[in-house]
Amino acid sequence: MHGISPSGSLAALLSLSATANAALTQVSNWGDNPTNLQMAVSMPSKLADKPAIILAMHPCGGSGQQYYQQANYDQQANSKGFIVVYPTTTKDSNCWDVASSQSLTHDGGGDSTGLINMVKYLIDKYDADPSKVFATGSSSGCMMTNVMLAVYPDMFAAGSCYSGVAAGCLAGSPGSSPTSADQTCATGRVVKSGDQWASQVKAMYPGFSGSYPRMQTLHGTADHFVEYSNLAEQLKEWSALLGVQFSGNTTNSPDQGYTKMTYGDGSKLVGYSAANVGHTVPVHPDLDLAWFSI
Repeated sequence: MHGISPSGSLAALLSLSATANAALTQVSNWGDNPTNLQMAVSMPSKLADKPAIILAMHPCGGSGQQYYQQANYDQQANSKGFIVVYPTTTKDSNCWDVASSQSLTHDGGGDSTGLINMVKYLIDKYDADPSKVFATGSSSGCMMTNVMLAVYPDMFAAGSCYSGVAAGCLAGSPGSSPTSADQTCATGRVVKSGDQWASQVKAMYPGFSGSYPRMQTLHGTADHFVEYSNLAEQLKEWSALLGVQFSGNTTNSPDQGYTKMTYGDGSKLVGYSAANVGHTVPVHPDLDLAWFSI
């Protein structure tokens, strides 16, 4: 019988792990870190002048190391010279805090504070372009992408994320994980108007009066872990914040079975409905970078 022996399988896994570990640099002493997050950075083979930064956030149960392997922007980063930071949370089943008032408040002392301090550290250390800071993530990481753009709209140019919920959907929940959270949000039963969502977001940073970041969000129609209806709530939220209305669909974009939902002229907000895709929609690095204009 032909195949890989158990020892060969182990060697392959160890090789993969070693390669991934070698590609990430652990960072300490990067600033105020009230919730004890971990920071790892993937640097390109050649750093661009005034490089862009992508904050890439893992799903529940994951880690920065895991999401580096899942999302993996290495090829694009080596070509374009941008930095990717892969943070880790180890609390609440490794789910990002998208529920507490601390995390849902500008400089409130939650996960969002630690994450933004990672970004500030990288801008200072590598003379990165503060107008080219982006956020992405899957599942819990997508939820946190929505939160980061809501709580720190002055720090991000755009977000692109996979299979999450609107910023504020879990507000007040006892936790953010499948076992600790109020299930009303994940099951798609938190339904609001665009104006209601926008008011909730604006209360997260009441002193902000500028334009909110551009948003791209993807969700699978067969997702019953974080229900597909949460895509509509995200789009209502960002449509209201960005002042754009639905203008049309494009079928089979970017892949067969995906439908692109365009708002306004498509420069500020788009959604993607992935037919028969469950949890989560696969990461599309090239689609993300096109949206970020990197």
